[in-house]
Parts: sequence; structure tokens; C-alpha cells
Amino acid sequence: MKKIILFSIICGFSIFSLQAQDAANALSIVRASRDRITAETTSSRSRMLLQDRNGSVSERLIDQYSKDGPRGHRTVIVFQEPASVRGVRFLTMENPGGADDRWIYLPALGGEPTRIGAADGSRSFQGTDFSNDDISSASRNADLDNHTLLREENLNGRACYVIQSIPKDSSYQYSKMIQWIDKSNMVTMKVELYNRAGTLIKLLEILRLQEVQGRLSIMSTKMTTLADNTSTTINVERMVYNDPIPETVFTTQFLRTGRP
Repeated sequence: MKKIILFSIICGFSIFSLQAQDAANALSIVRASRDRITAETTSSRSRMLLQDRNGSVSERLIDQYSKDGPRGHRTVIVFQEPASVRGVRFLTMENPGGADDRWIYLPALGGEPTRIGAADGSRSFQGTDFSNDDISSASRNADLDNHTLLREENLNGRACYVIQSIPKDSSYQYSKMIQWIDKSNMVTMKVELYNRAGTLIKLLEILRLQEVQGRLSIMSTKMTTLADNTSTTINVERMVYNDPIPETVFTTQFLRTGRP
């Protein structure tokens, strides 16, 4: 009987060790995907194509500025066109150990930039298929989720890791995210997003990659809201790495004035 008990303990410990090893491997893969590009700053101009359920398409032109800092990654998005959204500015700042800090400035309302709380993370980002959380998901701290390597499979002829990520915070808008990460270049090529009821509600797809200054860069991204049959595609028209960006760009004062 003692041998049986001991054997059961050893087997249980072995299974636990394998599970812990799989989780560590999955976490390292996700980290490698999110940290694969080394650059102090990134500047880009992109065109958003918003397609409604009837197939009609509207456009928006945005500028984006990103920079690493002592407390993490910071990003500012500035809407340039059309006139109805010109001057809308959005700031997200990585917060080590917690959710990002985010503010938005709406010139039509005037006044001060508004802080976006965690409860507003699921709201649409300026009428697009991206939520406020989605906009900052590329720099989301991998430690905020529990990761599991589900399998390896081909996606569009490319060998990928398929990883499930479950947020540790149960109040997060998604109950889980399943992502396909290309094994050869560590680019996340597709993400399925599930609501708290466990239903697949949105699909993120990478449509085009391009070498920019020696870095394999994402140049076209599509987010589809499945139930509504709507989508938002972001096509990058210009991208520059390591261009100097003043620290004052990443402040609420810049959101209010538009001047560094």
C-alpha cells in the first residue's frame, strides 16, 4: 500500500511539473512575440477602413507615436481625418503589475482629457471594431494572463504555436484569447477573442508583413466583430523606428493642446 501511495504522489508531482513547464514555455513564447522588435521609438501613419454590416466603408487617418520608458511602453494616437474626428487624441501608458493607464481627449467636448477606467475597456474605440483594451493589447503585460500551449498547427502554410491566454483578472472583457504565433518569426498572426460567456465574438488577423529598417513589421491588421459582421482594417502607410519623440508627447497636456 505504501508503494502505491508513493507511486501516486510521484505521478502527481510529475504531471504538475510537466504542466508548470508547459505554462512557462507558453509564457516565454508570448513574451518573445510581444518583445520581438527592439526599438526605442516607433512613429507611423495609418489609414483605418471601417466596414459596416451593409458593406459600406468609411476611412480615418491616424498618426501613432510609441516610446519605451523607465516604467514601460507609452503610445499616443492622433486622429487627423475626417474633420468629424480630427484632434481626437488617445494616450496609453503601461503600468507595471497592473492594467494600463489611459486617457482620451475629445475636442468636441472641450475641457480636460478623460481618464479611461478599467470598466470602459470593452467600449468601442472611436466607433471602430477595436475596444479600448484592444488598442493597447499588443503591449499587454504577458504576466497578466495564464498561458497554455494548446498545440502546434499550420496557419496559411506557416507552422504556428497555438496558445490560450486566460486573464487573471476575471473582470477583464475577454474570458480567453487564443493566438496563433508563427514559429519562424514569432509574429502573432491571428487572435480569437471570447467574451465572458465563452463565446467567440471577435477575430484579429494580420494581413501583411513588411521589412522596415531591418525589422519584420505588421503593416495591415483586421479586426472583425462576428455577430455584427463589421470590421476595421488598419493599413500602415508609413513607419519609422528610432525617430526622436519628445517625452512631452506622452502627457495629458499634449492630449489637450496637440503640441509637444
